[in-house]
Amino acid sequence: MKNFNIKVVLFLNYFVFAILLNSVGTVILQVQQNFGISKSAASVLEGFKDLPIAICSFILASFLPRMGIKNSMLIGLLMVSVMCFVMPFSNAFWFFKLLFAVVGIAFGLIKISVFTSIGLVTDTDKEHASFMGFLEGFFMIGVLAGNVLFSLFIDDHDARSTAWLNVYWVLGGMSLLSFLFLFFSQLDEKGLKNENTNMLSDLKNSLSLFSYKKVLFFLICAFLFVLVEQSFQTWTPTFYKEILKVPTSMSIQAGAVLAGAFALGRFLSGFFSKKFSWIYVVSFCIIGFVISILLILPLTHQTEINAGTTWLNAPPVVYLFPLMGGLLAPIYPSINSVILASIPKYLHSAMSGLIVVFSAIGGTLGSMITGFVFQEFSGQRAFYLSLIPLTMLFVSAIIMNRLKINSNQ
Repeated sequence: MKNFNIKVVLFLNYFVFAILLNSVGTVILQVQQNFGISKSAASVLEGFKDLPIAICSFILASFLPRMGIKNSMLIGLLMVSVMCFVMPFSNAFWFFKLLFAVVGIAFGLIKISVFTSIGLVTDTDKEHASFMGFLEGFFMIGVLAGNVLFSLFIDDHDARSTAWLNVYWVLGGMSLLSFLFLFFSQLDEKGLKNENTNMLSDLKNSLSLFSYKKVLFFLICAFLFVLVEQSFQTWTPTFYKEILKVPTSMSIQAGAVLAGAFALGRFLSGFFSKKFSWIYVVSFCIIGFVISILLILPLTHQTEINAGTTWLNAPPVVYLFPLMGGLLAPIYPSINSVILASIPKYLHSAMSGLIVVFSAIGGTLGSMITGFVFQEFSGQRAFYLSLIPLTMLFVSAIIMNRLKINSNQ
């Protein structure tokens, strides 16, 4: 297979950061129990993760090709390796703020590098879309694995136990392994550099992206999608623990089921993108997800779960709720691939930076709004609120589909 080695590297890097980034839901649940942190206070961890992603991406996106894509990924992996080896000794909430800040900065480097590299290892628009779908699907496999991994270190009989922090020894080892694997791999970065420009010209080229209407509507779509996605991913463990009243380990495993549904949806998007226009895939997923919310969330009001509930005897809603993620999953890789395939390769780094920035802002707001509504009203109402951005996403995607990248926009 062409570019097989570097494709494996991209998948491995995404897998490691999928676990680290999406552990925020589990950590939010655990710090509430270990340190007596309120929901609204714990929700700021999403900001400590996403805002550094946004700031780092905004500053570095235009210059990453000059820094070197491989070098950027190595720096990100080394940063999180060191931080993970520190975490088993943490004994205060601020350690977790620092952890997610470091993870956020590192992921800013990694995601821009990975998205930029896709254009180097694919030859056609459909191949680009397909690889993006598979990559995002593998990311969700990492989320699933992370939830399962964390649940193995949870003590259901002692809510205040901090033994779960030992999971960071494993995560540090995985990050270090990924660093070594990348260090000994080769990546041809020639296609990313516009040899006739300097750093000022690179910045101007990046800013010129805002002159395209299609780019603007894409950024709206990315923002709205991640706002919805992150609210579900981050607060599903707490929803299961406090609304459905299942054991803590099972609540975290529910996040794994949600991630599994996301993974399946994104892998399927890799196939569907070869056969159908992206707008049909996105429209079907949005409408299907809205219908699922309206049908499944009411069931959570009528569910009674006792202390002995397991996955073998749980009521249907326990399974149905996270499976909704399968419908939401294909949207993000579909819209990302469309916009990246529409612009020259030397602008992919800048465009990837914008994707990361707007995704990070959307994720932060989604998590914080959901946490506030969850605390002040109810978990169900917090998730019903997602119907508003979903409607806006549907309209924005239709408009985006009608626009073209040309000099008149």
